Amino acid sequence: MSRGHALTFDALGLLARGLAGVDMAVQPLATVPGSANRLPLNALPPLARAVLAPKRLLLPEGGDARLRRAMVAHAAAHLRHSAPARPARPLGPMGIALVSAIEDARVEQLLCRDFPGVRRWFVDALAPPPDASDLGFSAFIARMDRLLMLPAWQDDDHWVNKARRLFDATVARAGLEDYAAFRAIASILANDLGQMRVRWDPQHCAVPAPWRDDNSYLWDFGAAETPPDDTIALQASAAWPPPAAATGDGSGPPAAGGAEPELGRYRYPEWERRQERLRPDWCTVIEKMPAWQGLSSMREQMAANNERLTLPALPRARHLERTRRLRRQWEGDDIDLNAAIEVLVDRRLRLRPDPRLFMRSGKALRATSVLVLLDLSESVNHPGPGQTGSLLDIEKQAALLLAASNARKSADRLAIHGFSSNTRNEVYYYRLLEFGKPLQANERAMIGALRGRYSTRIGAALRHASAHLRTEPAGRRALLLVTDGAPSDIDVHDPQYLIEDARMAVAEARAAGVRTGCIALDSAADACMRRIFGWHDYCAVYDERSLPARLARMHARLVC
Repeated sequence: MSRGHALTFDALGLLARGLAGVDMAVQPLATVPGSANRLPLNALPPLARAVLAPKRLLLPEGGDARLRRAMVAHAAAHLRHSAPARPARPLGPMGIALVSAIEDARVEQLLCRDFPGVRRWFVDALAPPPDASDLGFSAFIARMDRLLMLPAWQDDDHWVNKARRLFDATVARAGLEDYAAFRAIASILANDLGQMRVRWDPQHCAVPAPWRDDNSYLWDFGAAETPPDDTIALQASAAWPPPAAATGDGSGPPAAGGAEPELGRYRYPEWERRQERLRPDWCTVIEKMPAWQGLSSMREQMAANNERLTLPALPRARHLERTRRLRRQWEGDDIDLNAAIEVLVDRRLRLRPDPRLFMRSGKALRATSVLVLLDLSESVNHPGPGQTGSLLDIEKQAALLLAASNARKSADRLAIHGFSSNTRNEVYYYRLLEFGKPLQANERAMIGALRGRYSTRIGAALRHASAHLRTEPAGRRALLLVTDGAPSDIDVHDPQYLIEDARMAVAEARAAGVRTGCIALDSAADACMRRIFGWHDYCAVYDERSLPARLARMHARLVC
């Protein structure tokens, strides 16, 4: 290496120390053994990204002075304003990348506030805007970065503009120093990308801003025998992945060896809110057997043990056992008028009358059937605002808590089903636990291994679940939906369309004698859930600690 080249890195080190306020060495990345392997969040070519350590910045060789200067400024922003080595385990790979991008923008804004002239360094290093037809994850992040860096820039994409609105509103409300507030923004935006089914490939997704480092400084992936890329891929859900790899973009059905046997197809109407009429036979519900029940016995046992370790005790819900008038009795303290009239009719017809003419007071348990319907869309794989685990983890806990409580009481017939949708022609429906069947190791492992995919067409799933409930014995019938938010699907662009259809499906179920309720796992869905279920038949769960009490309250409201 020439003397001039070494002085260049020395000068960058002085710049870094001046901006960061701490001693920091700037070295060429190529001289550090094994440094090319420290890129866990994206599989870029070796030496393509800077790597930041607590007291050292490793820069790739090559590139012009302006880009290197922006790299140093960005690293200094992290050292001044980011907490290093935050646990990455609750997040999936898309969540990690999105939280990292929001954190990059936050600390850069803070550095520009402290050193206003630095903004021009970042602006000069901006990459050209991506093609408007590119709907990949990196393209969305690149457009968001440009919009946050250039306030006057305009973009016609809804998600990108929502990102800027949320970012600006959080700055005005909480200030740039509140990391938790911006982490909540990332959760909301990741949920939206999941609903949009944006393509995500952890092995080829690059950080779009060329001056930013690989973000390994921000995360602690924990000690593991698996490579970092495999580790964050497994963190996309709290359960074991299916035995076969998914096809295409990762959101499609499993490939051969993990196929889901189809059990039947059912057609249901859907409410057209503008015309105020039902579209007959508009949606197709496809019942399938989950492919995840093919897990190995060891993994089933591990999933079951993990669930048992994390299950809190569920308070017992009040069950209906009222004193009432029992009719058509052999003896009693009063005449059953309906039975007496039928006796007179039978005598006129010269038929043998039924001698059970009396009424008396007594107790009788009414059969109660409860169906827990889980939202298995892609968005539940991500944590909610302020939560540590994924929304799917909370759904699994809700289902298992109710099943465990029901096993102790042996009073209700409980079923656990799940659903997701891929347009109106493919609403997938999974029967995970049948009515009256005890929760055993196989069912527990199958629920523990669930993964979210596709979208959330609530109306069609509610209609199919209500049809199952109507085949149950006479008595109380209740349907409890556990979801993360508003219904959505990729073939629907009117945000109110599926909300109104779900509201109509709830009205149809109630007219058929099925009580309906909802547990929403995201407080942002309050207005939507109130519109669908009404004020009294839904509640929000903000974290795992409030889950048992909320479950007991909603379960008692539905069955009592």
